[in-house]
Amino acid sequence: MEFVTGLVHLQEESSCPICLDYLKDPVTINCGHNFCRSCINMMWKDLDDTFPCPVCRFCFHNKSFRSNRQLSNLTEIAKRLQVRRSKRKRQEEYSMCEKHNQFLTLFCGKDLEVLCTQCSFSVQHKKHYIYPIKKAATFHRKILEYSIEPLRDNVERVEKVLSLQTSKIVDLKKKVEDRREEIISEFEQLQQFLQNQQEALLRQMDDEERDILTKLNENQRTFSGHVSTLKHLLKEVECRCVQSELELLTHVKGIYNRYQNLTYPELFVFQLKKYGFSLPPQYSGLDRIIKPFQADVMLDLETAHPQLIVSEDRKSVRYGNKKKHLCYNPRRFYLCPAVLGSRRFNSGRHYWEVEVGNKPKWTLGVCRDCFPRNWRTWPVVEGGFWAIGRYIESIYVILGGKRTQLLPVVRPSRIGIFLDCELGEVSFYNMNDRSLLYNFNDCLIEAVCPYFYIGVDSEPLKISSVTDDEQ
Repeated sequence: MEFVTGLVHLQEESSCPICLDYLKDPVTINCGHNFCRSCINMMWKDLDDTFPCPVCRFCFHNKSFRSNRQLSNLTEIAKRLQVRRSKRKRQEEYSMCEKHNQFLTLFCGKDLEVLCTQCSFSVQHKKHYIYPIKKAATFHRKILEYSIEPLRDNVERVEKVLSLQTSKIVDLKKKVEDRREEIISEFEQLQQFLQNQQEALLRQMDDEERDILTKLNENQRTFSGHVSTLKHLLKEVECRCVQSELELLTHVKGIYNRYQNLTYPELFVFQLKKYGFSLPPQYSGLDRIIKPFQADVMLDLETAHPQLIVSEDRKSVRYGNKKKHLCYNPRRFYLCPAVLGSRRFNSGRHYWEVEVGNKPKWTLGVCRDCFPRNWRTWPVVEGGFWAIGRYIESIYVILGGKRTQLLPVVRPSRIGIFLDCELGEVSFYNMNDRSLLYNFNDCLIEAVCPYFYIGVDSEPLKISSVTDDEQ
């Protein structure tokens, strides 16, 4: 086996890199490479100033070469030796250049193209790195082999995402079914009166389900197509890696382009809307309905303005003339007579009522615990604050994302506040005529506290509940 291999190497060294045939009248140029005299003369025929070596690309200023008699003798010996590697077989490994009718024996490292010797001398490739096809094939074969494992990992990762998307469809159906049962359960209490609203909400939910299912299926098809693309590219890379050097390098540019242009599909994430209902306050059974949501709201002494007087049960507060000396607390209101409730709400539904009586100024609502304390009379209108208030005589205002005037039909002396954290709603009711004063639909993404602005009059604000009317 070693003898045959040695003969093959001898035959390769006795071949001209240009014509791939046995060397005829071999000559050696200054860089040490050998060519047929006629072949090197043809390569340098139209050159004037520099004469590059067709193999190593080293440039000479003179067209000079010398005969190599010893190599000529070795070539004759190689011709007479019988080895497995014939001239025809060697030439079958190389295609012909359609433009110059020469063997494609070189490779352009920048354009990723297989070239003949004459192509390599063109202006297009003059400044590019050109190297023999064997060396190029070895280099790019390794690169492609290294890409096989990442491609396999990519296929596995996308298949996992595809499986997750499939499970999300099942999860969607379950959540929709659970939500449907919840809605139906709530409407059963007032089924006759709220039948129309129930059907409307169920239609919206069915439409949303169909819309999300359509998008999930589209997303699933997108990922399926991406997996198919990756598998096809992986299969092609694996096939190219075992092909001949020429076939590998002929298609390597296209493989690189497709690999680099792969776009990872965007994962579709859905979130169901929150469905529910707001009860009209003119229901005769309003007290019975809101009774399960009553919250035991008390005042937070650590936030109370120093001149506020809070009752022992922390249910009532009024403005006093004397200012108490208290330790500094960053949560305390120092510039305005206000106080927060002691409870913080971030989930569920909660209801409480406040007696405002005939106070000339008051503000009631909810705010985030980080709401600023550095204003004197009316809070700066900004996010994190939802309230209504009375501002001199019969002028009432809404304080939230903007400040607008409110015109109640009957002057309220008792305000009902309903907080629905699930729907992100805060509703205010005039309990004197059981009418809805205003409803905020902001998204409550943080915990909120009840808020009370007392004013500077001596009339108290009193937190009460539905049960107070029953006693």
